[in-house]
Amino acid sequence: MKKTIKLFIVISLMLTLTGCTKYMKDSTGKILQNESTGQNLPSNILCKPTDSETLEIYKNYNEKNKKNKIDIDSLPECEDMSIVSKNYDGLWVTIFVQPLAWIIIKIGLLVKNYGLAIILCTLLIRGLVFPLTKKTAMQSENMKKAQGKLSKIEKKYQNRNDQASMMQKAQEIQMIYKEYNINPLSSCLVMFIQIPLFFAFYEAITRIPAIFEESFLGLNLETSPSVGLLKQGNILYLILIILVVLATYLSFKMSSRDVMSEEQAQQMKTMTYFMVVMMSITAFSISSGIAVYWVTSNIFTILQNIAVKRSVKNGRN
Repeated sequence: MKKTIKLFIVISLMLTLTGCTKYMKDSTGKILQNESTGQNLPSNILCKPTDSETLEIYKNYNEKNKKNKIDIDSLPECEDMSIVSKNYDGLWVTIFVQPLAWIIIKIGLLVKNYGLAIILCTLLIRGLVFPLTKKTAMQSENMKKAQGKLSKIEKKYQNRNDQASMMQKAQEIQMIYKEYNINPLSSCLVMFIQIPLFFAFYEAITRIPAIFEESFLGLNLETSPSVGLLKQGNILYLILIILVVLATYLSFKMSSRDVMSEEQAQQMKTMTYFMVVMMSITAFSISSGIAVYWVTSNIFTILQNIAVKRSVKNGRN
């Protein structure tokens, strides 16, 4: 399983580093920001900005960087952007980022708000992969049913570390897995889906001005909670941070409480707290648009787990 996870991480990094977001920098190498929103401004945006302050920053950058000018005039209007870029921008952008950005824009034009479009797009994609993530949740419930027998095997071989005993233990565990229709690798499926989706949404929201210039429920989608809370004094950003942390905790807590052994339980507990701490720190610096996606996706996971548990309890698959 560890080798599978490592391989997936390597593949994800290869994809995300192909055509990833690049940022404008000043002469000292410092990333340029929109001071009023705190957003780092990308140089490889996919369509034209419309906000006057943002446009002014790009124009000033072009005046000081004649060799690396950003040809804003050649970019399409965001609402006219095609699902496939005319200029190849890497496999990751071509297959994942631009199509996702296009979907968000089209939904945003339909519902008249890009914040709501992010939520609806998240639900749409999670709905499409629901059969796969449901299978993972069902595996967790099957693991819970097999817990008693697995615990007995752990106790049986607790003090036996010779190779023959380890092989026999593995065989007995595999027999129980087969009995309860358990595939240990399926537990990684949610992570396999979440990581690419997170990066794809991050890229799409970051590189599409029409999205990051929008507001939603009093939150500017390009403003980070740290700027919105500390500089602007908007308490709504504090609520957003709390939602990010709470949704992360509940999602991982519900997904990890049915693990096989005490050792695995401790590992998952550590991972849960690590993710909560990491997202607590990250929540201050990510844009509100990304935070909206993260909260929506984790709420979907929580509700999915509740539905699966009720289904299993009622004897339905």
